[in-house]
Formats: sequence, structure tokens, C-alpha cells
Amino acid sequence: MRADRLVATLLLLQSRGRVTAADLATELEISVATARRDLEALSAAGIPVYPQPGRGGGWQLVGGARTDLSGLSATEAQALFLLVGPAAAVSNEAKTALRKLVQALPRTFRADAEAAADATMIDSTRWSERERRRPERVQLLQTAVVRRRKVRLVYTSGTRERSERLVDPWGLVDKDEVWYLIAGTDKGRRTFRVDRIVEAEPTDEPSTRPDDFALAEAWDEVVGEVEQRRSRTWATVLIETRFVPILQGHFGRHCHVDAELDDGRSRVRLAAPTPLDIARNLAGWGSQVEVLDPPPVRAQLARIGAELADLYRDK
Repeated sequence: MRADRLVATLLLLQSRGRVTAADLATELEISVATARRDLEALSAAGIPVYPQPGRGGGWQLVGGARTDLSGLSATEAQALFLLVGPAAAVSNEAKTALRKLVQALPRTFRADAEAAADATMIDSTRWSERERRRPERVQLLQTAVVRRRKVRLVYTSGTRERSERLVDPWGLVDKDEVWYLIAGTDKGRRTFRVDRIVEAEPTDEPSTRPDDFALAEAWDEVVGEVEQRRSRTWATVLIETRFVPILQGHFGRHCHVDAELDDGRSRVRLAAPTPLDIARNLAGWGSQVEVLDPPPVRAQLARIGAELADLYRDK
């Protein structure tokens, strides 16, 4: 759990004075990249943790080594609790870590720190939808990533083709409650949806990972590739300006306002994989949306309109 790691990282820094990302990774049994991100997260949250470049460098708390959390200022304690607090809503381990952290603080800081922890929460239950749970295989795959062990997968692709492969697990990403495994294969780096993994069996064979691999950077590349596939077709439409936010909700980052016109409408650019995908999303708008181009999108809308007219025409 990340909340536990952040607290453990801070305690290590205060007890040792200075640590490297590699030292932290060994101590907490995580990857060097994960250790580096945790250190950066503490720094971004306002904890005075800074990297010291050069030989013999590492990460350290400004002011030198400390043996407990009483060296934190009130502002620093609040920053740490704002960072860790939300995780306590969904994790018993985080709750335990938070209680220990409170007891380690000076008494005068505890009230503000606890208030900071209560300022934000995570509600994992969705409105009017079945509650999603973390796939059981995530823990197995996380262990394989940390211990650097190859995993044998039976995987079902989006086209329902089943395959078996031996992979080097490099990292896991939770994207809007859908988990993805980034792994090395004999054909290079690949991304697997965890919910499409039919079987996952860890092996005793050591896995390999590029020295320069960074999970965040790899995921940015994956997102870029997906977004490129999802924006192969662009269309220009006219819609009343007051409805633009609704259109943006449908198309997300693939919706760009070109201009607001004098007649109360806006010219908007939309993207989707195919002309049919755009037409399907716009058909329900009827005449409230006018497609200016390209012709294939207009043709698909005309076809859909003709089919509906024919289906519901009084006979």
C-alpha cells in the first residue's frame, strides 16, 4: 500500500539522514523507479525532501537526520496527512499507519494533522452501478514485479483470441479502475488488460527489465498510442454553444472548440476511430448538431437517419 510506503520512507530518511532510491528499493522491496516516485511524491507534498546529486549523494531531509517525526513543522505534518489520509478510507493498513503517525507527532500538531487527514476521502462505491473490486491477480502480478520473476500468462485479446506467453512483468497501472500490466515479451514491450488474463502463473525464472525503464514514462507512451488510434477521424460540427460542455463530456479530450460564432453556435472539432463512431455519437442529437465535414461522417448520418425513418414510418 502506497500510504504505508510513504510513511516508511519518511521514517527511514529521518533515521538515516540520507538514502538513495536503490537503498530504499532494497529496504521496502520495491523497484527503484517506484522508490524514486515515492520520494518525489513526498517532496511534492511539501515535505522537505531533496535530492543531492553527485557521488555519495541521495535523498535527504533538510536539517539533517532525525529519529522521530517531532522534527516536522505543523505545515509539513499537514502536507503529509493530506497525502496519506485519503488512502485510509479504503485500506486498513493505511489506517494503522496513520494512527502510528499521529502518535509520533508532537501533541500540538495532532489536531491539525488529523483534520488534514479527514479533509479528503475516497468513496469506491459507484452511483447506480455494481461496485468494482480490484482483480485478484493484481496482487500476484505485483509480487512478480517486485521479486523480478517471469509470469506465464493465458491471455484473451479484444478479438477473443486466446494465447499463452511467458512475460517479464515490469509494472501495473490502475486506469479508472481498469488494471493494466506492462511487460516485456519476445516481441518487445506489450500492455495487457488484467481482466483479460485468464491464467497467471509465476515462475522461478528471473525476469529482466531495461535499466532505463520508468513506469510513468512507459504508460505515457501507451496512452499516446491509444489516443492516436482513437483519433483517426476528425469532423467539424456546429452546435449551440450552451451544449458544448455536453459534447465535451461525450468526446473528452477529442473535442476542441475552434470558434464561437455570432449566431450562438460554436464550431467544434471532434475525433473518433472511424466515421461511423462519430456518426453513432451524434445521431441522437438530430438537427441540433450540423456536421460540416468530412463527407463520410455526413454519409453515415444520412444512412442512419434513413434506416430510422424506414423502421418507424407508419405503414
